Amino acid sequence: MIKIFTLLMLLVSFVFAVVNVNKANSAQLQTLNGIGPSKAGEILKYRKSHGSFKTVDELVNVKGIGPKTLQNMKSQVSLR
Repeated sequence: MIKIFTLLMLLVSFVFAVVNVNKANSAQLQTLNGIGPSKAGEILKYRKSHGSFKTVDELVNVKGIGPKTLQNMKSQVSLR
């Protein structure tokens, strides 16, 4: 019973997790709606070249992320 409860709690925390795009690694970024391995890589590349994101809307400057993708993941993203 404890194992089931622990698994359920992990699943709930995963589903409702907010990802800090300024600190997340590729695997963490891939938990965002519409972000797979290649877009996660582009986010990391952009972050390395330009520094931390100042606003969530700045994500549209990343190759492969347009307004629709941003809208789909916006509630899952934080900057801190």
